[in-house]
Amino acid sequence: MSENKLLRIGSGAAWWGDRVEPAQLNAERGDLDYLCFETMAEATVSAAQVRARRDPSFPGYDTYLDDRMRAVLPACMRRGTRIVSNQGWINPQGAARRIVELLRELGIAGVKVAAVGGSLITDRVLELAPTILENGQPTATLKDTLISAEAYMGAEPIVQALREGAQIVVTGRVADPSLFLAPMMYEFGWDPLDHERIGAGSGIGHLMECGAQVTGGYFADPGLKDVPDPWNFAFPIAEVDAQGGVTLSKVAGTGGAITAQTVKEQMLYEVHDPANYITPDVVVDFTRARIEPLGLDRVRVTGLTGKPRTPTLKVSMGCTEGFIGEDMFFYAGPGALRRAQLAKKILEERFKIVKLDAEEVRIDFLGLNAIHGAATPPDAPEPYEVAVRVAARTRTREEAVKVGREVDGMAVSGVGHTGKRVPHQDRTREVIGVWSSLVPRGQVAAHIDYFTS
Repeated sequence: MSENKLLRIGSGAAWWGDRVEPAQLNAERGDLDYLCFETMAEATVSAAQVRARRDPSFPGYDTYLDDRMRAVLPACMRRGTRIVSNQGWINPQGAARRIVELLRELGIAGVKVAAVGGSLITDRVLELAPTILENGQPTATLKDTLISAEAYMGAEPIVQALREGAQIVVTGRVADPSLFLAPMMYEFGWDPLDHERIGAGSGIGHLMECGAQVTGGYFADPGLKDVPDPWNFAFPIAEVDAQGGVTLSKVAGTGGAITAQTVKEQMLYEVHDPANYITPDVVVDFTRARIEPLGLDRVRVTGLTGKPRTPTLKVSMGCTEGFIGEDMFFYAGPGALRRAQLAKKILEERFKIVKLDAEEVRIDFLGLNAIHGAATPPDAPEPYEVAVRVAARTRTREEAVKVGREVDGMAVSGVGHTGKRVPHQDRTREVIGVWSSLVPRGQVAAHIDYFTS
Protein backbone atom coordinates (compact mmCIF):
# COMPACT_ATOMS: atom_id res chain seq x y z
CA MET A 1 0.00 0.00 0.00
CA SER A 2 1.26 3.47 -0.87
CA GLU A 3 2.68 5.59 1.94
CA ASN A 4 0.12 8.25 1.01
CA LYS A 5 -2.92 5.99 0.89
CA LEU A 6 -5.45 5.92 3.69
CA LEU A 7 -6.48 2.55 5.13
CA ARG A 8 -10.19 2.46 5.96
CA ILE A 9 -11.20 0.18 8.82
CA GLY A 10 -14.75 -0.13 10.12
CA SER A 11 -15.99 -1.42 13.46
CA GLY A 12 -18.48 -4.29 13.29
CA ALA A 13 -19.16 -5.04 16.96
CA ALA A 14 -18.01 -4.02 20.43
CA TRP A 15 -19.22 -7.10 22.29
CA TRP A 16 -21.21 -10.30 21.90
CA GLY A 17 -24.63 -8.66 22.35
CA ASP A 18 -24.02 -5.65 20.12
CA ARG A 19 -26.40 -4.62 17.35
CA VAL A 20 -25.98 -6.01 13.84
CA GLU A 21 -27.43 -3.17 11.76
CA PRO A 22 -24.52 -0.70 12.20
CA ALA A 23 -22.08 -3.37 10.99
CA GLN A 24 -24.22 -3.91 7.91
CA LEU A 25 -24.25 -0.16 7.25
CA ASN A 26 -20.46 -0.07 7.41
CA ALA A 27 -20.20 -3.10 5.11
CA GLU A 28 -22.48 -1.49 2.54
CA ARG A 29 -20.60 1.81 2.67
CA GLY A 30 -18.45 0.45 -0.14
CA ASP A 31 -15.00 1.89 0.51
CA LEU A 32 -13.85 -0.06 3.58
CA ASP A 33 -10.69 -2.10 3.33
CA TYR A 34 -11.45 -3.99 6.55
CA LEU A 35 -14.38 -4.65 8.88
CA CYS A 36 -13.36 -5.81 12.37
CA PHE A 37 -15.58 -7.52 14.95
CA GLU A 38 -14.83 -7.63 18.69
CA THR A 39 -17.26 -9.94 20.50
CA MET A 40 -15.59 -11.01 23.74
CA ALA A 41 -15.62 -9.98 27.39
CA GLU A 42 -13.30 -11.15 30.17
CA ALA A 43 -15.39 -14.20 31.04
CA THR A 44 -16.50 -15.12 27.50
CA VAL A 45 -14.15 -18.07 27.05
CA SER A 46 -14.84 -19.53 30.49
CA ALA A 47 -18.58 -19.13 30.06
CA ALA A 48 -18.31 -20.84 26.68
CA GLN A 49 -16.42 -23.73 28.28
CA VAL A 50 -19.14 -24.10 30.91
CA ARG A 51 -21.84 -24.10 28.26
CA ALA A 52 -19.94 -26.64 26.17
CA ARG A 53 -19.79 -28.99 29.17
CA ARG A 54 -23.52 -28.61 29.71
CA ASP A 55 -24.67 -28.58 26.09
CA PRO A 56 -22.92 -30.94 23.62
CA SER A 57 -24.63 -29.15 20.71
CA PHE A 58 -22.99 -25.78 21.52
CA PRO A 59 -20.49 -25.10 18.70
CA GLY A 60 -18.11 -23.06 20.89
CA TYR A 61 -18.11 -19.88 18.80
CA ASP A 62 -20.11 -16.64 18.92
CA THR A 63 -23.79 -17.53 19.03
CA TYR A 64 -24.52 -14.55 16.75
CA LEU A 65 -21.94 -15.57 14.15
CA ASP A 66 -24.60 -16.47 11.58
CA ASP A 67 -26.52 -13.22 12.07
CA ARG A 68 -23.44 -11.06 11.73
CA MET A 69 -21.93 -12.88 8.78
CA ARG A 70 -25.20 -13.08 6.84
CA ALA A 71 -25.56 -9.31 7.30
CA VAL A 72 -22.10 -8.37 6.02
CA LEU A 73 -20.71 -11.14 3.81
CA PRO A 74 -22.53 -10.22 0.59
CA ALA A 75 -21.39 -6.58 0.58
CA CYS A 76 -17.90 -7.28 1.96
CA MET A 77 -17.10 -10.03 -0.52
CA ARG A 78 -18.56 -8.05 -3.43
CA ARG A 79 -16.53 -4.97 -2.56
CA GLY A 80 -13.32 -6.69 -1.48
CA THR A 81 -13.57 -5.75 2.19
CA ARG A 82 -11.60 -8.13 4.40
CA ILE A 83 -13.05 -9.28 7.72
CA VAL A 84 -11.14 -9.76 10.99
CA SER A 85 -13.10 -11.15 13.94
CA ASN A 86 -12.56 -12.80 17.32
CA GLN A 87 -15.90 -14.62 17.07
CA GLY A 88 -14.08 -17.97 17.24
CA TRP A 89 -14.17 -18.01 21.07
CA ILE A 90 -13.14 -21.59 22.05
CA ASN A 91 -13.55 -23.02 18.56
CA PRO A 92 -12.12 -20.73 15.85
CA GLN A 93 -11.78 -23.67 13.46
CA GLY A 94 -15.48 -24.41 13.84
CA ALA A 95 -16.30 -20.74 13.28
CA ALA A 96 -14.17 -20.69 10.12
CA ARG A 97 -15.90 -23.80 8.80
CA ARG A 98 -19.30 -22.25 9.50
CA ILE A 99 -18.31 -19.08 7.64
CA VAL A 100 -17.29 -21.23 4.68
CA GLU A 101 -20.72 -22.89 4.77
CA LEU A 102 -22.41 -19.49 4.78
CA LEU A 103 -20.27 -18.33 1.85
CA ARG A 104 -21.27 -21.39 -0.12
CA GLU A 105 -24.93 -20.83 0.71
CA LEU A 106 -24.52 -17.33 -0.72
CA GLY A 107 -22.84 -18.73 -3.85
CA ILE A 108 -19.51 -17.08 -3.04
CA ALA A 109 -16.66 -19.38 -4.01
CA GLY A 110 -12.89 -19.20 -3.65
CA VAL A 111 -12.75 -17.17 -0.40
CA LYS A 112 -9.91 -18.15 1.93
CA VAL A 113 -10.86 -18.17 5.62
CA ALA A 114 -8.22 -18.42 8.35
CA ALA A 115 -8.75 -19.69 11.90
CA VAL A 116 -6.22 -18.45 14.45
CA GLY A 117 -5.90 -20.62 17.55
CA GLY A 118 -3.36 -21.16 20.29
CA SER A 119 -4.66 -18.84 23.00
CA LEU A 120 -6.07 -21.65 25.16
CA ILE A 121 -3.38 -22.84 27.57
CA THR A 122 -5.55 -24.48 30.22
CA ASP A 123 -3.41 -27.61 30.39
CA ARG A 124 -0.20 -25.62 31.00
CA VAL A 125 -1.19 -22.47 32.83
CA LEU A 126 -0.38 -23.67 36.36
CA GLU A 127 3.17 -24.43 35.24
CA LEU A 128 3.66 -21.25 33.19
CA ALA A 129 1.95 -18.68 35.43
CA PRO A 130 3.12 -18.86 39.06
CA THR A 131 1.19 -16.02 40.70
CA ILE A 132 -2.36 -14.63 40.69
CA LEU A 133 -2.12 -10.90 40.06
CA GLU A 134 -5.21 -9.93 42.06
CA ASN A 135 -4.18 -11.49 45.38
CA GLY A 136 -0.56 -12.65 45.08
CA GLN A 137 -1.51 -16.28 45.77
CA PRO A 138 0.01 -19.18 43.79
CA THR A 139 -2.02 -20.15 40.74
CA ALA A 140 -1.87 -23.71 42.10
CA THR A 141 -4.63 -22.70 44.52
CA LEU A 142 -6.99 -22.64 41.51
CA LYS A 143 -6.24 -26.23 40.48
CA ASP A 144 -9.53 -27.74 41.65
CA THR A 145 -11.75 -25.01 40.21
CA LEU A 146 -9.97 -24.11 36.96
CA ILE A 147 -12.19 -24.27 33.86
CA SER A 148 -10.08 -22.56 31.24
CA ALA A 149 -7.12 -20.29 30.78
CA GLU A 150 -6.46 -18.18 27.73
CA ALA A 151 -3.58 -15.89 26.92
CA TYR A 152 -4.23 -12.61 25.15
CA MET A 153 -2.49 -12.98 21.81
CA GLY A 154 -1.52 -10.01 19.68
CA ALA A 155 -1.79 -8.98 16.05
CA GLU A 156 1.04 -10.96 14.47
CA PRO A 157 -0.80 -14.23 13.70
CA ILE A 158 -3.58 -12.22 12.04
CA VAL A 159 -0.94 -10.41 9.97
CA GLN A 160 0.47 -13.78 8.93
CA ALA A 161 -2.96 -14.99 7.86
CA LEU A 162 -3.53 -11.83 5.82
CA ARG A 163 -0.11 -12.19 4.25
CA GLU A 164 -1.01 -15.73 3.24
CA GLY A 165 -4.10 -14.56 1.40
CA ALA A 166 -6.93 -14.88 3.92
CA GLN A 167 -9.93 -12.73 3.08
CA ILE A 168 -11.55 -13.51 6.44
CA VAL A 169 -9.66 -14.15 9.69
CA VAL A 170 -11.47 -15.51 12.75
CA THR A 171 -9.65 -15.90 16.06
CA GLY A 172 -9.96 -17.07 19.63
CA ARG A 173 -8.72 -14.79 22.41
CA VAL A 174 -6.90 -11.88 20.79
CA ALA A 175 -6.61 -8.52 22.54
CA ASP A 176 -9.28 -6.10 21.36
CA PRO A 177 -6.98 -3.41 19.87
CA SER A 178 -4.94 -6.08 18.07
CA LEU A 179 -7.88 -6.93 15.81
CA PHE A 180 -7.68 -3.43 14.34
CA LEU A 181 -3.90 -3.12 14.53
CA ALA A 182 -3.28 -6.22 12.37
CA PRO A 183 -4.61 -4.67 9.13
CA MET A 184 -2.41 -1.60 9.69
CA MET A 185 0.67 -3.73 10.26
CA TYR A 186 -0.02 -5.78 7.15
CA GLU A 187 -0.99 -2.97 4.80
CA PHE A 188 1.71 -0.50 5.86
CA GLY A 189 4.42 -3.09 6.49
CA TRP A 190 5.02 -1.94 10.05
CA ASP A 191 7.75 -3.79 11.95
CA PRO A 192 6.26 -5.53 15.02
CA LEU A 193 9.07 -4.01 17.11
CA ASP A 194 8.53 -0.45 15.86
CA HIS A 195 6.91 0.56 19.13
CA GLU A 196 6.10 4.09 18.02
CA ARG A 197 3.95 3.06 15.05
CA ILE A 198 2.62 -0.09 16.71
CA GLY A 199 1.73 2.09 19.70
CA ALA A 200 -0.16 4.47 17.42
CA GLY A 201 -1.96 1.57 15.74
CA SER A 202 -2.89 -0.03 19.06
CA GLY A 203 -4.16 3.32 20.31
CA ILE A 204 -6.36 3.57 17.23
CA GLY A 205 -7.53 0.03 17.87
CA HIS A 206 -8.51 1.03 21.40
CA LEU A 207 -10.57 3.92 20.03
CA MET A 208 -12.35 1.54 17.65
CA GLU A 209 -12.81 -1.58 19.79
CA CYS A 210 -15.86 -0.34 21.70
CA GLY A 211 -17.84 0.50 18.59
CA ALA A 212 -20.54 3.09 19.26
CA GLN A 213 -18.85 4.32 22.42
CA VAL A 214 -16.84 6.69 20.21
CA THR A 215 -19.92 7.74 18.22
CA GLY A 216 -22.00 8.71 21.26
CA GLY A 217 -23.05 5.39 22.74
CA TYR A 218 -22.34 5.08 26.47
CA PHE A 219 -21.63 8.81 26.24
CA ALA A 220 -25.13 10.24 25.93
CA ASP A 221 -26.55 11.78 29.12
CA PRO A 222 -29.79 13.75 28.60
CA GLY A 223 -29.45 17.44 29.35
CA LEU A 224 -25.71 17.16 29.93
CA LYS A 225 -24.30 15.40 26.87
CA ASP A 226 -27.03 15.23 24.27
CA VAL A 227 -26.48 13.47 20.97
CA PRO A 228 -28.90 13.32 18.04
CA ASP A 229 -30.98 10.23 17.23
CA PRO A 230 -29.40 7.87 19.81
CA TRP A 231 -31.62 5.03 18.59
CA ASN A 232 -29.58 5.02 15.38
CA PHE A 233 -25.95 4.96 16.55
CA ALA A 234 -23.42 4.06 13.90
CA PHE A 235 -20.15 2.24 14.47
CA PRO A 236 -16.99 4.26 13.76
CA ILE A 237 -14.77 4.19 10.71
CA ALA A 238 -11.03 4.87 10.98
CA GLU A 239 -9.08 6.40 8.10
CA VAL A 240 -5.50 5.56 9.03
CA ASP A 241 -2.29 6.85 7.43
CA ALA A 242 1.09 5.13 7.32
CA GLN A 243 2.46 7.36 10.08
CA GLY A 244 -0.22 6.29 12.55
CA GLY A 245 -2.52 9.27 12.34
CA VAL A 246 -6.25 8.65 12.10
CA THR A 247 -9.46 10.45 11.20
CA LEU A 248 -12.55 9.00 12.85
CA SER A 249 -15.91 9.28 11.11
CA LYS A 250 -19.22 7.47 10.66
CA VAL A 251 -21.78 6.77 7.97
CA ALA A 252 -23.60 9.99 7.02
CA GLY A 253 -27.18 10.29 8.17
CA THR A 254 -26.83 8.03 11.21
CA GLY A 255 -27.41 9.07 14.80
CA GLY A 256 -24.93 9.88 17.50
CA ALA A 257 -21.91 12.11 17.11
CA ILE A 258 -18.14 11.99 16.84
CA THR A 259 -16.63 14.92 18.70
CA ALA A 260 -13.46 15.68 20.60
CA GLN A 261 -15.35 14.83 23.78
CA THR A 262 -16.59 11.41 22.64
CA VAL A 263 -13.07 10.57 21.46
CA LYS A 264 -11.48 11.66 24.74
CA GLU A 265 -13.91 9.59 26.80
CA GLN A 266 -13.23 6.46 24.77
CA MET A 267 -9.48 7.11 24.77
CA LEU A 268 -9.46 6.98 28.59
CA TYR A 269 -12.02 4.17 28.89
CA GLU A 270 -10.58 1.29 30.97
CA VAL A 271 -7.12 2.88 30.82
CA HIS A 272 -5.58 2.98 34.29
CA ASP A 273 -2.35 4.68 33.22
CA PRO A 274 -2.57 6.71 29.97
CA ALA A 275 1.23 6.63 29.64
CA ASN A 276 1.44 2.85 29.97
CA TYR A 277 -1.55 1.02 28.46
CA ILE A 278 -0.30 -2.55 28.15
CA THR A 279 -1.33 -4.65 25.15
CA PRO A 280 0.28 -7.85 23.78
CA ASP A 281 1.85 -5.86 20.93
CA VAL A 282 3.11 -2.74 22.66
CA VAL A 283 2.72 -0.43 25.65
CA VAL A 284 0.59 2.45 24.35
CA ASP A 285 1.27 6.04 25.42
CA PHE A 286 -1.76 8.33 25.04
CA THR A 287 -0.25 11.31 26.85
CA ARG A 288 0.91 13.11 23.68
CA ALA A 289 -2.28 12.59 21.71
CA ARG A 290 -3.63 15.57 19.78
CA ILE A 291 -7.35 15.63 19.07
CA GLU A 292 -8.59 17.99 16.35
CA PRO A 293 -12.21 18.30 15.18
CA LEU A 294 -12.32 18.59 11.39
CA GLY A 295 -16.03 19.25 10.98
CA LEU A 296 -19.28 17.43 11.51
CA ASP A 297 -18.57 13.91 12.86
CA ARG A 298 -14.92 13.96 11.81
CA VAL A 299 -12.12 14.05 14.38
CA ARG A 300 -8.40 13.76 13.67
CA VAL A 301 -6.15 12.04 16.24
CA THR A 302 -2.35 12.21 16.02
CA GLY A 303 0.53 11.92 18.46
CA LEU A 304 -0.29 8.40 19.67
CA THR A 305 2.88 6.46 20.36
CA GLY A 306 4.19 3.54 22.38
CA LYS A 307 6.95 1.82 24.30
CA PRO A 308 8.53 -1.63 23.80
CA ARG A 309 6.22 -4.54 24.46
CA THR A 310 6.46 -6.56 27.65
CA PRO A 311 8.16 -9.98 27.85
CA THR A 312 4.94 -11.51 29.18
CA LEU A 313 1.35 -11.90 28.07
CA LYS A 314 -1.71 -11.57 30.27
CA VAL A 315 -3.67 -14.75 30.87
CA SER A 316 -7.24 -14.93 32.16
CA MET A 317 -8.19 -17.96 34.22
CA GLY A 318 -11.84 -18.83 34.60
CA CYS A 319 -12.76 -20.81 37.71
CA THR A 320 -15.96 -22.19 39.15
CA GLU A 321 -17.00 -20.27 42.23
CA GLY A 322 -20.32 -21.81 43.16
CA PHE A 323 -23.81 -20.72 42.15
CA ILE A 324 -26.19 -17.80 42.42
CA GLY A 325 -29.89 -18.19 43.09
CA GLU A 326 -31.87 -15.10 42.15
CA ASP A 327 -35.47 -13.89 41.86
CA MET A 328 -37.55 -10.73 42.15
CA PHE A 329 -40.97 -9.45 43.28
CA PHE A 330 -42.67 -6.05 43.41
CA TYR A 331 -44.66 -3.49 45.41
CA ALA A 332 -46.31 -0.30 44.16
CA GLY A 333 -48.21 2.69 45.48
CA PRO A 334 -48.23 4.35 48.92
CA GLY A 335 -46.36 2.22 51.47
CA ALA A 336 -44.44 0.26 48.83
CA LEU A 337 -41.13 0.67 50.66
CA ARG A 338 -42.67 -0.27 54.03
CA ARG A 339 -44.04 -3.50 52.58
CA ALA A 340 -40.71 -4.26 50.89
CA GLN A 341 -38.86 -3.85 54.19
CA LEU A 342 -41.22 -6.29 55.91
CA ALA A 343 -40.81 -8.73 53.02
CA LYS A 344 -37.05 -8.55 53.46
CA LYS A 345 -37.39 -9.44 57.15
CA ILE A 346 -39.70 -12.36 56.31
CA LEU A 347 -37.23 -13.79 53.79
CA GLU A 348 -34.26 -13.41 56.13
CA GLU A 349 -36.11 -15.44 58.78
CA ARG A 350 -37.33 -18.06 56.30
CA PHE A 351 -33.81 -18.57 54.96
CA LYS A 352 -32.87 -19.49 58.54
CA ILE A 353 -35.78 -21.94 58.73
CA VAL A 354 -34.71 -23.76 55.53
CA LYS A 355 -31.05 -23.58 56.65
CA LEU A 356 -29.86 -21.76 53.54
CA ASP A 357 -26.10 -22.34 53.37
CA ALA A 358 -24.93 -19.23 51.54
CA GLU A 359 -21.64 -17.38 51.37
CA GLU A 360 -23.50 -14.12 50.74
CA VAL A 361 -27.15 -13.05 50.65
CA ARG A 362 -28.38 -9.76 49.19
CA ILE A 363 -31.90 -8.37 49.33
CA ASP A 364 -31.92 -5.08 47.43
CA PHE A 365 -34.63 -2.56 46.66
CA LEU A 366 -34.24 -1.60 43.02
CA GLY A 367 -34.74 2.11 42.61
CA LEU A 368 -33.50 2.84 46.13
CA ASN A 369 -30.32 1.06 47.20
CA ALA A 370 -29.46 -1.73 44.72
CA ILE A 371 -26.53 0.19 43.19
CA HIS A 372 -25.06 2.13 46.11
CA GLY A 373 -25.95 -0.29 48.90
CA ALA A 374 -24.85 0.96 52.30
CA ALA A 375 -23.75 4.25 50.73
CA THR A 376 -27.37 5.13 49.90
CA PRO A 377 -28.31 8.36 51.75
CA PRO A 378 -30.60 7.65 54.71
CA ASP A 379 -32.94 10.43 53.57
CA ALA A 380 -33.24 9.16 49.99
CA PRO A 381 -36.74 9.88 48.59
CA GLU A 382 -39.19 7.03 49.07
CA PRO A 383 -40.00 5.40 45.72
CA TYR A 384 -43.59 4.96 44.52
CA GLU A 385 -42.77 1.44 43.38
CA VAL A 386 -40.12 -1.03 44.53
CA ALA A 387 -38.66 -4.16 42.96
CA VAL A 388 -37.19 -6.49 45.58
CA ARG A 389 -34.24 -8.42 44.19
CA VAL A 390 -33.14 -11.44 46.20
CA ALA A 391 -29.85 -13.21 45.48
CA ALA A 392 -27.62 -15.66 47.30
CA ARG A 393 -24.20 -17.04 46.41
CA THR A 394 -23.84 -20.69 47.39
CA ARG A 395 -21.44 -23.57 46.94
CA THR A 396 -24.04 -25.90 45.40
CA ARG A 397 -26.93 -25.54 43.00
CA GLU A 398 -29.22 -27.28 45.50
CA GLU A 399 -28.73 -24.45 47.97
CA ALA A 400 -29.17 -21.79 45.29
CA VAL A 401 -32.56 -23.28 44.35
CA LYS A 402 -33.85 -22.37 47.82
CA VAL A 403 -33.90 -18.68 46.88
CA GLY A 404 -36.53 -19.10 44.19
CA ARG A 405 -38.56 -21.51 46.32
CA GLU A 406 -38.85 -19.03 49.19
CA VAL A 407 -39.59 -16.12 46.86
CA ASP A 408 -42.40 -18.17 45.29
CA GLY A 409 -43.94 -18.48 48.73
CA MET A 410 -44.20 -14.70 49.02
CA ALA A 411 -47.02 -14.73 46.45
CA VAL A 412 -49.56 -16.03 48.98
CA SER A 413 -47.60 -16.33 52.23
CA GLY A 414 -46.07 -12.90 52.30
CA VAL A 415 -46.98 -9.24 52.52
CA GLY A 416 -50.20 -7.79 51.12
CA HIS A 417 -50.12 -6.58 47.52
CA THR A 418 -47.03 -8.60 46.56
CA GLY A 419 -46.56 -8.66 42.79
CA LYS A 420 -44.88 -11.87 41.66
CA ARG A 421 -43.65 -12.91 38.25
CA VAL A 422 -44.63 -16.30 36.85
CA PRO A 423 -41.83 -18.61 38.07
CA HIS A 424 -39.46 -19.83 35.42
CA GLN A 425 -37.82 -23.18 35.74
CA ASP A 426 -34.22 -22.29 36.49
CA ARG A 427 -33.43 -19.28 38.62
CA THR A 428 -29.87 -20.38 39.34
CA ARG A 429 -26.66 -19.85 37.45
CA GLU A 430 -23.11 -21.01 37.84
CA VAL A 431 -20.61 -18.36 38.91
CA ILE A 432 -17.42 -18.04 36.89
CA GLY A 433 -14.66 -16.12 38.62
CA VAL A 434 -11.91 -14.61 36.48
CA TRP A 435 -8.34 -14.35 37.77
CA SER A 436 -5.30 -12.96 35.99
CA SER A 437 -1.66 -13.88 35.69
CA LEU A 438 1.31 -13.44 33.36
CA VAL A 439 3.00 -16.02 31.16
CA PRO A 440 6.26 -15.78 29.19
CA ARG A 441 5.53 -14.53 25.68
CA GLY A 442 7.53 -17.32 24.07
CA GLN A 443 5.35 -19.99 25.67
CA VAL A 444 2.25 -19.00 23.69
CA ALA A 445 2.35 -20.13 20.05
CA ALA A 446 -0.40 -19.34 17.59
CA HIS A 447 -1.46 -21.83 14.94
CA ILE A 448 -3.41 -21.04 11.78
CA ASP A 449 -5.75 -23.30 9.82
CA TYR A 450 -7.12 -22.39 6.38
CA PHE A 451 -10.41 -23.22 4.72
CA THR A 452 -11.79 -22.22 1.31
CA SER A 453 -15.36 -21.72 0.19
